[in-house]
Amino acid sequence: MAGIHLHQITQPGQQAPSVGFEAPFEMLDACHERVERMLRLLGKLRGHVKTHGADAQARDAARDVMRYFDQAGPHHHEDEERHVFPALLAQREPAVVAVVIRLKQDHREMAVQWAQVRAALSGLVDAGEGWAGFSAEDQQRFDAYDALYRRHLVDENGVVYPAARAIIRGEALQAMSADMMARRGVAG
Repeated sequence: MAGIHLHQITQPGQQAPSVGFEAPFEMLDACHERVERMLRLLGKLRGHVKTHGADAQARDAARDVMRYFDQAGPHHHEDEERHVFPALLAQREPAVVAVVIRLKQDHREMAVQWAQVRAALSGLVDAGEGWAGFSAEDQQRFDAYDALYRRHLVDENGVVYPAARAIIRGEALQAMSADMMARRGVAG
């Protein structure tokens, strides 16, 4: 991996999605793209430390992953819990309701799994030269977190967001936008 910067999240020729909160669903989509990039970065990091250990690149990448899932991830889940899921539950479409209920459970499970993944990443960030690498248990936790998140994204992108876009419009969409900005301290 010499010459590859783990902390470089975008691929050459790509730019990070640039959307604003005035387009809430586009912002939610952009968050999903960032989640996917962070999961890929976590995968690259796991491979990198096998060869290079807890070098500066590995520690920087671990910090990037932690920062994203500590800050942006919880905001994103709260956006869905406050605006997307309630609107869909109110529609009482059985198939959609079943998916929403599972996604709400996923959010709780993700929080539990993230605490474990974060502990392993913190161990890397705080490591000295004698760091032994990620344990087999850490690797299993990384795999479980990645699998849960990827399935979650498929359900949201394929079922929940299309259904929500069809019913959250006009004033409700504006209120969603305003709330997302206010909770993040972003001027409208």
